[in-house]
Amino acid sequence: MTGRIVIAGAGIAGATAARTLRTEGYTGEIVLLGAEDRLPYRRPMVSKELLAGTANERRLLLESAQSWRELEVEVRLGTTVEGIDVDRDRIHLGTGDTLGYDALVLATGARARELPGPASGAYTLRTAADADALRAAVVTGGSLLVVGGGLVGCEAAATARGLGAAVTIVHAGDAPLERVAPAVIGAHCRNMHAGNGVDIHDAVVLDRIDGGDGDIRATAVDGRQWSAAGVLVAIGAEPDTDVARQAGLAVGDGILVDESYATSAPNIFAAGDAAAVYDPEFGVHRRTEQWNSAQSHGVAVAKSVLGQPVPPEEITWGWTTQYGVTMQFAGRPHPEDEIVVRTTDTPGRFIALGLRAGRLVAAAAVACPADLRTARTLIGARATHDPDTWSDPAIPLPELAPATELSGHH
Repeated sequence: MTGRIVIAGAGIAGATAARTLRTEGYTGEIVLLGAEDRLPYRRPMVSKELLAGTANERRLLLESAQSWRELEVEVRLGTTVEGIDVDRDRIHLGTGDTLGYDALVLATGARARELPGPASGAYTLRTAADADALRAAVVTGGSLLVVGGGLVGCEAAATARGLGAAVTIVHAGDAPLERVAPAVIGAHCRNMHAGNGVDIHDAVVLDRIDGGDGDIRATAVDGRQWSAAGVLVAIGAEPDTDVARQAGLAVGDGILVDESYATSAPNIFAAGDAAAVYDPEFGVHRRTEQWNSAQSHGVAVAKSVLGQPVPPEEITWGWTTQYGVTMQFAGRPHPEDEIVVRTTDTPGRFIALGLRAGRLVAAAAVACPADLRTARTLIGARATHDPDTWSDPAIPLPELAPATELSGHH
């Protein structure tokens, strides 16, 4: 295949797609469009090393400028797609230019959800520029209120404590991290934060946020109030589907794509946080927001564009590091899953397994990376045992694999 492939979005999905196109032998033009003014970088560092001000530029970048040149990928920074002419295979750019394509990959990512409230003193955290602004506010103001108890909120809270700020977390859930991990992991996370001087308040429904930079007040519907110099709104993200919707592509919670990452329009594909991929097992479209999933999407969509077989979607997994402790999770947990815990000889190291009729469907681990890797394999293999067997630490996890594992998962 020759011609021009345009990739809209320079996060990990878009950057991986560009690199994979070359490694798979594509010799035509590749144009990678990034909305930010910096080369594609590792976004998981935003709430950790970038916010802390300790990021190493070489480790931060996915590829150096020289590497992109050697790959013959044209990287256009500060460039957004404002419209798609589906009939003519052209896009309209924010610069005023138009650009034709033979294939278009939409890897437009997601944007932070926001709360109505003050224009100054309220921050979100998705980009390197966001991290710079929030760090300056934390260092200057000395206190931070975090709204949201998910990954970004908890990581940013830990980082802000490391910067010496007084930190409070308020969130609507029953435990931190409850969207990605069971309550036993949330309890462990809460204890880590408490041990480091962070207050966490559960089941908080905010009524309003008042004030401005340097003096923010948050009021809950039950009358409780908290104040800080600044507030980080970390209540999740929503897929950036605007340009796809305007172009008439099928959109739900994300840009709807089939198992080959093809959208409802010819020659247009989607991948990463913006894409909702069809799951044939359940007959639904699913969207994930994990770095690793977006990376595997980038490989898969590039192969699909080139007409190659698409690898099956990986078992989704991710991680968070707070106060030097790494917690990892895999699979798609559901509130009704039965949770069993496998302990270890080391306090503070354990893995929680989510079971559905005895079948392993999700896992979350504290400081047990090898067990989490094994659990991912077992989830893919649809391993099924009774809860007592799953929870018995005397039985090594690898021994719980079925006699014949399903191929295609690792």
